[in-house]
Amino acid sequence: MVSFLLSVTFACGLVIAVSHVVNQRFVAPVYDVIANLTAFACAVAASLLLGHWIPASLSAVAIICWLVLARRTMQARRYCSTRSGHITGSAFATWNDSDSPRWEWVGNAVAESEQGDSG
Repeated sequence: MVSFLLSVTFACGLVIAVSHVVNQRFVAPVYDVIANLTAFACAVAASLLLGHWIPASLSAVAIICWLVLARRTMQARRYCSTRSGHITGSAFATWNDSDSPRWEWVGNAVAESEQGDSG
């Protein structure tokens, strides 16, 4: 029963992680990436210690997804910091035919980048 409950829990987390990866416009906040990587790493370790291989595997796949999201987050932060000199607001990605994202401003960053460009 424990293995089943862990499998359901980690499968739900995996669905969320895969959904974020599939939604290529999603950029995870840094704290979200760190928290989820920590949580799923602990989940893998605990599942392996209990001998529950399926929950450990599901959590390991979720870690891979969060590493992809971490890369996307770092790309967005790099773009935002070079664009405005400091990071404010957030960004989301749009993808064209190439492999690289084109980051766009949302929230407060738009106003600040427009103010910086005009003055």
